[in-house]
Amino acid sequence: MPESVPVRCPACRRAHRYTAPSYPCPCGAPVAPPLDPDAVPVPVGHRAWREEWVAVRCGRCGRDGEWPRPELGCPCGTVLRIPVAGPRTAAPAAPAGRPAFRSVPVRPARDAVTAAVLYLRRLGHEDVRRADRRLPAGIGLTGPGVLALVDPSARPATPRDVECLWLTAMTESVRCLYFSLAGYAEDARARADALDVPLFLLGPAGVPRPVNGPAEALDADAA
Repeated sequence: MPESVPVRCPACRRAHRYTAPSYPCPCGAPVAPPLDPDAVPVPVGHRAWREEWVAVRCGRCGRDGEWPRPELGCPCGTVLRIPVAGPRTAAPAAPAGRPAFRSVPVRPARDAVTAAVLYLRRLGHEDVRRADRRLPAGIGLTGPGVLALVDPSARPATPRDVECLWLTAMTESVRCLYFSLAGYAEDARARADALDVPLFLLGPAGVPRPVNGPAEALDADAA
């Protein structure tokens, strides 16, 4: 079971109970960051990409992975970073075989990135990180052999968005995927089909849904 710790907001002194979220390791075991019950939560101010992740070791296969750092939103408006203890294993789980995809609810852009990272790991891309190269739209994620674009904007993706991602992937000789919260224009889907770019829609539940042929084929292979 994911562990739970008491948390008191330093801004308003409101008491909370925080339960660490679990994420699926590629081996199938749920992995939860180990919480430090004796440390004091820190309000989140300036955000840095490297501070958004914490290393956690899987208790089933011993694999070290990077997972979203635990945070709690207090009703007073303060976001608290929950302290994490040193590396520790998570609870063993799951029978052999490929597990069902576990998701995170998608609210801000950060959640969309987390959902995309989890899905890419599900596809076998374990070493996924923020891309150094800026893309024209959204947030780039990269790993060995893959480049993904997470587009959290409120407008549907355009053919130009798809083409820019495809061209960037072509220059790096990697596969590309597109994750969008707002969906895709019809001509963007047609362009993606022609370029063999998988398109995924990120709904509120955080489960990437394939919306074109290349994405459906990729999702079927993963299943």
